[in-house]
Amino acid sequence: MCRTRSSVLALLLAVIAAAVLAPSAPAYAAGPAPHYLMTAFTNASESNMYVYDSANATGYNLIRGNAYTPPSGLIRDPSVMRHTDGYYYLVYTTNWTGAAIGFARSADTVTWTFLRNVSVGLNGATGSTWAPEWFKDSDGSVHVIYSASTTGTAGQFRPYRITAANSALSSWSAPVALGIPANYIDSFVVKVGSTYHNFLKNETTKYIEHATASSLTGPWTFAGTGNWAGWGSGLEGPALTRLPDGRWRIYFDNYTGGRYYYADSSNLSSFGAKVELTGLSGTARHFTVLREDVGDTTALPAGNRSLRSANFPDRYVRHRGGLAYIDPVSAAGPLADRQSATFTVVAGLAHSGCYSLQSVNQPGYYLRHYNLRLALQSDDGSAIFKGDATYCGRAGLAGGGTVSLESYNLPGRYLRHYNYELRLDLKASDSVFASDASFTLTTALA
Repeated sequence: MCRTRSSVLALLLAVIAAAVLAPSAPAYAAGPAPHYLMTAFTNASESNMYVYDSANATGYNLIRGNAYTPPSGLIRDPSVMRHTDGYYYLVYTTNWTGAAIGFARSADTVTWTFLRNVSVGLNGATGSTWAPEWFKDSDGSVHVIYSASTTGTAGQFRPYRITAANSALSSWSAPVALGIPANYIDSFVVKVGSTYHNFLKNETTKYIEHATASSLTGPWTFAGTGNWAGWGSGLEGPALTRLPDGRWRIYFDNYTGGRYYYADSSNLSSFGAKVELTGLSGTARHFTVLREDVGDTTALPAGNRSLRSANFPDRYVRHRGGLAYIDPVSAAGPLADRQSATFTVVAGLAHSGCYSLQSVNQPGYYLRHYNLRLALQSDDGSAIFKGDATYCGRAGLAGGGTVSLESYNLPGRYLRHYNYELRLDLKASDSVFASDASFTLTTALA
């Protein structure tokens, strides 16, 4: 779009540009900030999925209860990943018996859409297909690893994998056995260097064991058997995530005691003692945790600031009618307009390494995303509000000393304007997106 500008406005913009904050201005500690997304079923329901998140992989907040109910069957053992298209995908156990696993997806982690059930064979209705887990290999291939018995719930389970045959995850290979002996279930695989690590439940002893291999389909060597980690028996559903310091955290369900635990390791060979997962122990069941890092080391200056659009420098981020836009605002304009284009940069409500933008003329109101649109709303104290109102700084995609703001709870989505409206969009590689998602922090207009 093009618009004319008077010489007076041009001079005014030059003055404002000169007032851009110096790098030495006060700033909160910057990211990157880890964000941990958990999907689980609970003791209360195996037909409804609950979504939680955490800033530290220890304290989890409920984002949405009953976030997803499949059209039929169960939602046991939900495993979550973010795919290359920016969507979050679930795979889950659909029933106690049968040959199908279920798939669903979401753009915002709180509203999920059923995609399909996929039959993976192995004796159809007379068998059991349980505990599917996503596994992304280092070559970019996407797999689902699941446990199957050909003779129902009492049968001898063993792990298999299917591999995505297209980027839409709508076509899959035939099942391939992982090469693990019979009577093992709940495989969770991670890869470090060229070594695959499989943590899985021995159905005979009820211990979680550890096997390694140089190929996803084996041969596997058991590196930890029996009570090798000292956690005891009666455990299932292992799931791993990596911590920012490089250590690994394994979560597991002590189903015999109705409790949930985690333990940490620096090398995947030896783990510390199990620690009860406060807040979720006794509630959540067989979940996975997806870690995504948000932002970089770009720090935003604290205090009252205004955000000027990088590609429309006469327009500033402002709120009106409860929504956020970029509008023309000048230093000589009406006070109400200048106040609506001024925000207090504070430590992120959901993570102190990121930022929240509080209105100066409506204290307690913050810019948050809602259905991916930016709105000004009052902090209701909920975990989902705090996450929606938190953004992490990144070096401006348009360069030139600008900054970009990445959503804390929807990593990969950036605050950008489109038709002058502020919203969250997935990062794109084109120059238009880079400019639309870049801003200059200036001294406050009010």
